[in-house]
Amino acid sequence: MAKTISLTINGKRITTVPGTTILMAARQVGIRIPTLCYHPRLSATGSCRVCMVEVRGRPTLMPSCTTTVEDGMEVVTANDRVLEARRLIVQLLLASGNHNCLTCQSNGACELQKLAYDLGIEALAFPARSSGYPRDDSNAMIERDPDKCILCSRCVRACQEVQVNEVLDFGYRGRRSKIVTAWDLPYAESDCVFCGECVSVCPTGALTEKQAKFQGRPWELKKVRTTCPYCGTGCQLDLNVRDGRVVKVTSDTLHGPPNYGSLCVKGRFGYDFIHHPDRLTAPLVRHKEGFRKASWDEALDLVASRFSQIKQSYGADALAGLSSARCTNEENYLFQKLMRTAIGTNNIDHCARL
Repeated sequence: MAKTISLTINGKRITTVPGTTILMAARQVGIRIPTLCYHPRLSATGSCRVCMVEVRGRPTLMPSCTTTVEDGMEVVTANDRVLEARRLIVQLLLASGNHNCLTCQSNGACELQKLAYDLGIEALAFPARSSGYPRDDSNAMIERDPDKCILCSRCVRACQEVQVNEVLDFGYRGRRSKIVTAWDLPYAESDCVFCGECVSVCPTGALTEKQAKFQGRPWELKKVRTTCPYCGTGCQLDLNVRDGRVVKVTSDTLHGPPNYGSLCVKGRFGYDFIHHPDRLTAPLVRHKEGFRKASWDEALDLVASRFSQIKQSYGADALAGLSSARCTNEENYLFQKLMRTAIGTNNIDHCARL
């Protein structure tokens, strides 16, 4: 039988296994310890110090996300000493840049904002100081605002550990520190593949979806769970809908397999075709002056008759079918069955770009 460890957190006795951190032990029994730099899919760094707790016998507060439990350990997560330390840390973070929630795209979904509210912070204790770095909106998908970055390194770890693209890292030193790409190039000129993993883990408004800017606040969006149609992996995602329009695509780690919250550039940002003005919404039939709209019955009758003529004149292999990844597996199955059984040809291909 595996060895177990007993400890108390806020007077509650807990039994867990060796190697468990105080944070995870607390979460196993529903005790909330706030975090900023911590993310369940990433390695723990303890850099933000927001999750500090008091451990009996230790002279200083300990970061719960990196401190492993010990037998007989006594932990307090929210006494006056701990709360005062958290308030000071959050006040310093709020003063580290321009955290104006009124104009921030992440207003309502910002972990720093929520933490400041939970701690009852009404005014800044220190004068806010801009980072001095310009906003990077060089590409059409991701916008970076260094003035809202708290240097938690979640984007760095997500890029290196989850996607393994290794595009981001820390640059410069001291108060000039910032998250950079290689040679501190703009995103559009870097090796970034724009998967958006960095955006999905950012706890503030430092990284946001550019296409979603000014399209709706989080509380105005309805999330619709669906499966990404771009390939056969079956990634789970949420369509963020406002007034009948998809304004953003997100994915939650709680969705589980196969993607655990990760998406590729097409899955996260390739939704603009949904409401594109050039998208066909009705069948078009060619005539002398170009194309005209037709009903589905007219279009299908025309296609069926022309297919029959071609098959009778030149044989079934004169016809071919091209399917699309944006259709469901069931639709693609029915399409290939139509081509093989009804028409009688194996000339079927597929392209994920359709």
